[in-house]
Amino acid sequence: MALPNPFRRHTSATRQCWDYTFDITPVHPTEETFEPLKQKYDSLAEQCLSRLDEVSPPPRNGLLPRQNSEIPAAKEKEQISSKRDLYALLKKHGSSSSEPNSPLSKLWLEVTTIPPWVDWAQIQRGQDVFYRYGGAALTGLAYQSLLGGMGAARVVETLARTGGFSTKVARRRLFETTQHILQCTRTPDALYPPGVSPHNQDQEKEPGSNENVRQEGGEGFASTIRVRFLHAAVRRRILKLAKERPEYYDVKAHGIPINDLDSIATIATFSATLIWVSLPRQGIFLRSQEIRDYLALWRYIAYLVGCPTDPFETPEKAKAWMEMLLYQEVHPSDTSALLANNIIRALDSQPPGYASPDMLAASTRWLNGKALSDALKIPKPSFYYYILVAGQCTFFCALCYTYRSIPMLDRRKVRLLKDVFWKIIVGSDYGLQGQETVFDFSYIPEYNTITEQTQEEKREGLPKLKGVEGRNLKAFMIGITCLAFTGWVGYKVVAGASRLLLNTTMYIVSS
Repeated sequence: MALPNPFRRHTSATRQCWDYTFDITPVHPTEETFEPLKQKYDSLAEQCLSRLDEVSPPPRNGLLPRQNSEIPAAKEKEQISSKRDLYALLKKHGSSSSEPNSPLSKLWLEVTTIPPWVDWAQIQRGQDVFYRYGGAALTGLAYQSLLGGMGAARVVETLARTGGFSTKVARRRLFETTQHILQCTRTPDALYPPGVSPHNQDQEKEPGSNENVRQEGGEGFASTIRVRFLHAAVRRRILKLAKERPEYYDVKAHGIPINDLDSIATIATFSATLIWVSLPRQGIFLRSQEIRDYLALWRYIAYLVGCPTDPFETPEKAKAWMEMLLYQEVHPSDTSALLANNIIRALDSQPPGYASPDMLAASTRWLNGKALSDALKIPKPSFYYYILVAGQCTFFCALCYTYRSIPMLDRRKVRLLKDVFWKIIVGSDYGLQGQETVFDFSYIPEYNTITEQTQEEKREGLPKLKGVEGRNLKAFMIGITCLAFTGWVGYKVVAGASRLLLNTTMYIVSS
């Protein structure tokens, strides 16, 4: 929870925003640093996308998920089979020697060239950090990085025009985003480019590790390239519509869609915000080596997705950029509030947690603080639901701190969660139903496509005290019981020691 520090010393360099306080240092970027980045973007990916459209034109089926409709299951399977894989096309044409100076060859050379700062052992440790704090990390990513991130009004202008955050499809979008994270983290070789050998041939092979990665590349590597093309497609489409109708999107006010600053902010919300805001507000603090490892993981993902990597060079720089992005870029609009509440409605009483709207609102307010939550018009739940969130934090703290202190249990937990998360998000009937997304251009911006608030539906969730809420209440009660017992034992020990000291003193005096 966002609690003020009464002992913090405030100076002329102190800044406060959205229940977060920090001090400006020479490492912090300035507003003048931000402005040029709003007009810069990944032009190479856009050039490659245009070339791939010539080589393999995109299918036109006319069925798109929108705020008031969903694709029928039969049609969806038909579409999946007809979707083109831009990564496979890039690999085929970019790695050939027929066009050595083409944009495709340049991009392929860029992404398959490993930067000198990449340490594969560190990348793997960074992957393990995500699963070491798995439940708390997913909670932070969902309720703060994504839902709280809707407070960035400029970025929201792009998201709203895709129609992908209506209540009908927002939940699937969450699962697709999580799929990408899992693909980047669930195997040691997930981010290997084609042709890269494992950094340690003697290391124990983990479940899911693929011997063909040397030839094909890791699934996280391929998935990240697909996301890079998706960003290019959305950007190109919005700019095309804005050129035809300038009132559709204000490039001067909002910047180029999915520009370099937006990309940096996205990587920061998945890494720095999780490290220094989301997890601490749940009572979890990473060790310094874990921070460096986790940032190294996301710095390499940033490199692959076409995002500037300098802001994530050191923990000090990553934290400074996160703080200034929060200070300069988070200014919620009415559209911000609309999309944030759409996410809550989309998750209402849904598996696997079956959390009620009040529980979702309490989690959002706990992680984002009162000021930002009020600006996003998040409903105010009763105190009971804050007790449930406190119970959840107690559960996460007990689990994470216990397992990380015992290496054998830590390794077992990491392996287990890699399998469990994948089955829940991708393999389950209430997840992606076993059909991995290839991050194709599904949510296409149109003149009449602006995400709208849909009427709240009543859903049949689990009865009270079941699902995640029941677990959280039990954890809270156990935590209170343990605290009371510890206090009672402490009182008895202090009282006994005091009586012993008093008796000993009286004996010495009387002697």
